[in-house]
Amino acid sequence: MHADRRWRRAVKLGTRAAVCLLGLLLVAIALGVAIPRDGAKEPGEHVGSEGERILLVSGPIHTDIALPLTGKSRARFGFLEESGLPIDRPDALWLLVGWGGRSFYIETPTWSDLKPMPIVRTITGDRSALHLELAGAIDPSSPQVQSFVLAPTAMENLRSAILDSLQRDDFGRPREIAGAGYGLFDRFYEAKGRFQILINCNSWTSAMLREAGITTGLWTPLPVLLSLSLDLHAH
Repeated sequence: MHADRRWRRAVKLGTRAAVCLLGLLLVAIALGVAIPRDGAKEPGEHVGSEGERILLVSGPIHTDIALPLTGKSRARFGFLEESGLPIDRPDALWLLVGWGGRSFYIETPTWSDLKPMPIVRTITGDRSALHLELAGAIDPSSPQVQSFVLAPTAMENLRSAILDSLQRDDFGRPREIAGAGYGLFDRFYEAKGRFQILINCNSWTSAMLREAGITTGLWTPLPVLLSLSLDLHAH
């Protein structure tokens, strides 16, 4: 009888603790979206109607930044040509850039490739990788796409911040991850920083957008939260 009473009490306390933790998480998510975190703007820098357009491409758990493959971007990312990625192709219009946990990112091109160890490393922490992929036309009116026009200074800040995320060898060359990739038109590189489940790929995307002067939410670990924060704060 006493054991049964203790068990019911333990279950009740555990349920209350779980509800409290869920409530705190929901509050943290709401505040993370609602509280703005300003971008690193400089005098004369703005996001407006004239300049170069970038895209935020959102999936269920991951976001990519799409850079237009202009002459300047092709020059700044010229190391991709050296690795065999044909960035000068006339049908290559965008460069998709994303950051994430190395194991999950590289070993899970589709959900059918899901394995236990990448999931464990995603939860416990992992080295990071930068993924660069060529893309053709992207529909800016798609529900998964948000569009921003950057002034020249803002665009250059964004390119520089992305390039600064790469680890480099003693000769200053980005460290390509040999044999990694989903196909002919993408490459993986060693990246700076360590992936954590609460400071993750979408947090990196937010940081890159702020380097371009775009205001995001304070904490946006999921694509939907980042998109909501941009709807609220980006101008």
